[in-house]
Amino acid sequence: MKAMIFAAGRGERMRPLTDTTPKPLLKVRGRPLIVWHILNLVRAGITDIIINHAHLGELIESTLGDGSQFGAKISYSAEGTALETAGGIAQARHLLGEAPFVAIAGDVYCPHFDFSQVKTALDDNDVWGNPLPLDVRDVAWLYLVKNPTHHPQGDFALRNFSITNDGEKDEPRFTYSGIGVYRPEMFDSIIPGTSAKLVTLLRDYANRNQIGGELYRGDWTDVGTVERLNQLNAPL
Repeated sequence: MKAMIFAAGRGERMRPLTDTTPKPLLKVRGRPLIVWHILNLVRAGITDIIINHAHLGELIESTLGDGSQFGAKISYSAEGTALETAGGIAQARHLLGEAPFVAIAGDVYCPHFDFSQVKTALDDNDVWGNPLPLDVRDVAWLYLVKNPTHHPQGDFALRNFSITNDGEKDEPRFTYSGIGVYRPEMFDSIIPGTSAKLVTLLRDYANRNQIGGELYRGDWTDVGTVERLNQLNAPL
């Protein structure tokens, strides 16, 4: 299985830090955010990693190199201008192959996420081992988290491991963690080099009942502001 880490964002809310350092290279507890992901992926046996970049991308490449220092093989997908998440995947489509892959936001901190679980998240067979028809297979599997204080409304509802856009009355909504498993063909309609948001695709497929998911209960932080970064780096 391959992995893609999103690292192309400008990080406007974290300026002035991101004026000179790409957001995924900002350190949490002595280690760049993106390195936490790389080490956890390698630990799970996922060593073929694609990283997209735009803003200060040369610093990402010079810091991480070919990945051998981590036991990984890293390839890069350079974007002159950030293409959003789905656009970034379409741009890197030739590197991702035809099998399901895991994609991870480079600016989230989840030091204990076990990536070994993503390898079987999208199974082509039913519980009896029979191949599922193409039109009923899940095209994505999302890991949701409890809503952080800065995003109390959440993103999706979760019903029997199925992602829905609108839950039933009093049904809780959760926040997308930035970690998901995807079938590459989801992105075939996006022309490489064009900007496209992943959430648009996800909501479309959720309406077709073709996105599964589960709740992740481990440590997780969206490191989207300087304040949250400082909180993570405060003395324990």
